[in-house]
Amino acid sequence: MNDEDVIIVGGGPCGLAAAIACKERGLNPLVIEKDHVVSAIYRYPTHQTFFSTSEKLEIGGVPFVIEGRKPKRNQALVYYREVVKRKELRVHAYERVEAVVRQKDGTFNVQTSKSDYRTPHVVIATGYYDSPNMMGVPGEEQEHVFHYFKEAHPFFDHDVVVIGGKNSAVDATLELEKAGARVTNLYRGSDYSSSVKPWILPEFESLVRHEKIKMEFNADVQQITKDEVIYQVGQTTKRAPAQFVFAMTGYHPDHSFLRKMGVKVDPETGRPLFDQETMETNVAGLFIAGVIAAGNNANEIFIENGRFHGEAIAAAIVSRRDQ
Repeated sequence: MNDEDVIIVGGGPCGLAAAIACKERGLNPLVIEKDHVVSAIYRYPTHQTFFSTSEKLEIGGVPFVIEGRKPKRNQALVYYREVVKRKELRVHAYERVEAVVRQKDGTFNVQTSKSDYRTPHVVIATGYYDSPNMMGVPGEEQEHVFHYFKEAHPFFDHDVVVIGGKNSAVDATLELEKAGARVTNLYRGSDYSSSVKPWILPEFESLVRHEKIKMEFNADVQQITKDEVIYQVGQTTKRAPAQFVFAMTGYHPDHSFLRKMGVKVDPETGRPLFDQETMETNVAGLFIAGVIAAGNNANEIFIENGRFHGEAIAAAIVSRRDQ
């Protein structure tokens, strides 16, 4: 059993920011990450541009300097790797946390795929990107249906359906069209989402007008077969050819993981019960950081505001230690 001051579950930007905040207050945090640091950002589309400016993605006081205002995915990967090195953070990558069990003495037993740890404080910063929102339609489980989009090249000269109408769906549709795919975009909304990045919407609308992209609003997906998507618009049943399907329907936090630790979760909002001042949950000594605090509303917390959660957590831990 390895004793640790603080264990942070999740090596994304908010988890790393929490580790830095703890370290700056004299603690020796350990970050445990089932993949690698900022794995969610790594899984973004290859040419993704952030909505936020670089200074709003900074953590630990390390400047994020680029020529433009909004960084791209690869620039962010370089930046967060550099932060880990400069701040000399302890990160156990490719180690999955399997259970967090509170003991009678108030400490936690953190069981992982590689070891067991004992600590008085645990921070859950696991994000939500691992759990896509499923549509619950027949055929969704097939191998040619994806919930993540990485790069368009493999889909050149193929029929592709993109389901969804927000940023991830619009970005994927644009990249696929540029790479020579024949793309149909199905969106259940009646018009373009207000959340779509304003600098890309004009290009998207132009491609739709010129029939480079087929756009269907009010589209209710009914079934996915091996070569098409069946959907309804009003009372009319339609079919779109689909050798590949990208269901860009969003993501949600892993509620079951939190509940197993004893954290109360609102069944409607998915929001964990926690103190807004300290980020401590109803389980004493167990904190949350980042987008997981927002529950099902992933648009409420981003890197730019979730990065500050670690400061509140570190302050709460240290104040108790010094009592």
